[in-house]
Order: sequence, then C-alpha cells, then structure tokens
Amino acid sequence: MSAVTTAVLREMRWWDIEPVLELEHALFPDDAWSPGMFWSELAHARGPGATRHYVVAEDPVTGRITGYAGLAALGDLSDVQTIAVSRDAWGTGLGSELLTDLLKAATAFECATVLLEVRVDNTRAQKLYERFGFEPIGFRRGYYQPGNIDALVMRLTLQEHAPETGTE
Repeated sequence: MSAVTTAVLREMRWWDIEPVLELEHALFPDDAWSPGMFWSELAHARGPGATRHYVVAEDPVTGRITGYAGLAALGDLSDVQTIAVSRDAWGTGLGSELLTDLLKAATAFECATVLLEVRVDNTRAQKLYERFGFEPIGFRRGYYQPGNIDALVMRLTLQEHAPETGTE
C-alpha cells in the first residue's frame, strides 16, 4: 500500500508542459491532450481576465510532477478540464488535493456550478467525484476518441448565492 505523500501544489507554467505531457501520455495513451491544448489553456490562466486555473503537484524531494489539474470558468459555470495523478501516487489522497484546489478556484471565480466529464469505465475517478458531492446528470456518447468511449457528465452545485434580505 502506498504511503501518503505530501505533494506541493503550485501554478502550472509553460515549462511544466513537457513533463505534464509525459504523464498525460502514460495515463491517457489513446486520448492524450496535445501540447497546443495545454498552451491554449495556460494562455487564459493569468492576468485580470483569467478564465482558467491550472496546477501541478510536485514531489518536494525529487521535483517530479506527480499530478496536475485544470479548471475553466465562464460566468457562474466552471468545468473541470483535466485532472490526473501518476499511478505511483494513486491512493495517497493527491486526487482529492487537486480536486479541492480546483473547487477553491471555482469559488474564487464566483461559479455556482462545476461540471465535468469522466470516462464511463473510470470508476476510480467517479468515486472520487461522488465523495465530493458530484452527481451524474447525463452522458456524452462517444466523447473520448479514438476509442469511442462514453463520458459520464457530473455536476456539483457550490454554495447557493442567496439574495441578501437583511432578515433572518
């Protein structure tokens, strides 16, 4: 059984794309993101008009990237774009740390709802999302290509923004 490790979460930067791609291809060989997809996402992750939040999890001893995650926000809706943990870090709580970071970012973006797609055959990830309160709301047939794998769409409603009435 893996020991719980403490990874350091930090903002993903352009120099992280190469090691992130190595992990991406190891975990998702059939439908890995391209370098351009990461470059495009990071282009929207900084500055006053930022609509993206991307982080990497770095081993504090070796400096190796053991996970990464990204969120896109538009209005009061956000979407988990990607979340991944190296196989040797499975069961350490790193996935929970990454998802917690994304949900904090969604709150900072003032989003009321977080959506995500997860492969129907990825029960490990589905269980993680369910523990955080995500609920299944539908399917996207053939979403993951080229394997033609369906995606389960899940939703989490963040704290409701109740109107201020001044009375209790």
